[in-house]
Amino acid sequence: MLLNIGLLIVGLLVLVWSADRFVYGAAAFARNLGLPPMLIGLTIVAMGSSAPEMFVAATAAKEGMLDTAIGNVLGSNVANITLILGITALFGAISVNSKTLKREIPLMLAATALAGYLIHDGLLTFVDGVILMSAFIALMAYFVWQGMSKDSPDTLDEDLEAEIPKNVSTLHAIIWIIVGMILLPLSAGWMVDGAVGIAKFFGLSDLVIGLTIIAVGTSLPELAACIAGVLKGEDDLAIGNIVGSNLFNILAVLALPGLIAPGEIDASASGRDFYMVLGTSAALAVLVLSTGAKKQLTRFHGLLLLATFIAYQVVVFQS
Repeated sequence: MLLNIGLLIVGLLVLVWSADRFVYGAAAFARNLGLPPMLIGLTIVAMGSSAPEMFVAATAAKEGMLDTAIGNVLGSNVANITLILGITALFGAISVNSKTLKREIPLMLAATALAGYLIHDGLLTFVDGVILMSAFIALMAYFVWQGMSKDSPDTLDEDLEAEIPKNVSTLHAIIWIIVGMILLPLSAGWMVDGAVGIAKFFGLSDLVIGLTIIAVGTSLPELAACIAGVLKGEDDLAIGNIVGSNLFNILAVLALPGLIAPGEIDASASGRDFYMVLGTSAALAVLVLSTGAKKQLTRFHGLLLLATFIAYQVVVFQS
């Protein structure tokens, strides 16, 4: 048991660190190539924030733990909105001004609806994986076009410009990319092995371990990024981290187990847990896109989101 706990903790720490180093290197390399900050933020940085989920889902799928892989995706999306944004909002109201984010949030809802339609039959097939990955590629193409366009300035541009590493040599950037690519799959394997051992010890299902311990663990990079963003006054970046991560999770990450190990999934995943993802995504859209009221998440909203996260965890464990 102690060995499993150690594997989980070490795997999580290395996973989070290596994902951060990978994003640092990739973003610095892209800046050195002269790519616009918006393009780097919408693609490399956003995808990098989902790197822990990607490698954990792929590792779990290869080990025949389809429900753990799916639970990781669904649980991470719920944790991102309820736990991560909930805690972040307690540090101060989060305002949303970016036109880009106001376009991305409906995309997140559409992607979530697509995923729900594909898994509502209790199966994640290879074809489902192809559809999700195709939608992800189309989304990336849209982000590239959006990032390269010469539209009017967006408030997110300034936040991204401040966050993307400067004065990093191309050699150092490439070294960090390689370090991340080596450590990410290794640490994901350690984390999954540790989580599986803990789950067996306590009699938890593969789905529950994915929805809880693994999901919260892989969402920790978003917590650090969101809190840092709010403390620096980069509110749009904080929300953007969550929206971008959830978009990539529900398309690219969910596609991986379908492509690697398609099969039947736990009925709770396609029912209770998917509807929780859809409900929290819709709630975020209402809170930040509703007309009339000021578009921000207040401390009161943060408390509501945290209470929702706790209630959901209780329901998952009790079931």
